[in-house]
Amino acid sequence: MIEWQWQEFEEIPREDLYEVLRQRQEVFVLEQKCLYPDLDGYDQAARHLMAWHTVDGQRQLAAYLRCIAPGVKFPEMSLGRVLTAASARGSGIGRLLLEQGLRRAEALHPGHRCRIGAQLYLEKFYASFGFTRVSEPYDEDGIMHIDMLR
Repeated sequence: MIEWQWQEFEEIPREDLYEVLRQRQEVFVLEQKCLYPDLDGYDQAARHLMAWHTVDGQRQLAAYLRCIAPGVKFPEMSLGRVLTAASARGSGIGRLLLEQGLRRAEALHPGHRCRIGAQLYLEKFYASFGFTRVSEPYDEDGIMHIDMLR
């Protein structure tokens, strides 16, 4: 069973925010071995989608993404910091996360395109949601990325 939360930064309970930041560090910094400023100043302006599940009686973050409004970071709205926790990988939660995120983001910002900076190896995954590549591959923090629009 998945519990979905879609909240503005100020609404996220302190313990949940800590878990989100811990998982972002775990996945993007430690697992992917990228030294980069995860706390980039956009979280306060974003909506955050969190998927929680229970593992061994403990509520844990299964997946997460943030949605940034058009004009804040890019002319389009954007989704970013998309992650699936190690404990939830292979369960299909990543696909559910993106479905939920896109549906809610498009309801918040109707008529706007969505931009993502996708890791190159995930191009087919994002293409299955209607994203198309709009840049050549580029190195971001040691991982090849592409920009995609929907």
